Amino acid sequence: MPTSQPDASGSSEDRVTPDDLLHTSTGTDVSPEDLVLATGRDITPHSLEWARHKLEAEGPAALEKLLP
Repeated sequence: MPTSQPDASGSSEDRVTPDDLLHTSTGTDVSPEDLVLATGRDITPHSLEWARHKLEAEGPAALEKLLP
């Protein structure tokens, strides 16, 4: 019994995600909570303090470094 195969006739360009869809920036400020959640950690006083320091040092780019 043959198995279903994805359509291989399309070029790889058709399956590539456009660059403008890959950016994580929302155009708004990044909060310490955003940064903590992006790492998969729980929001605790300790993790929020870590995130505040990271944002002070790196700015919103701290989130860009964590997410693709």
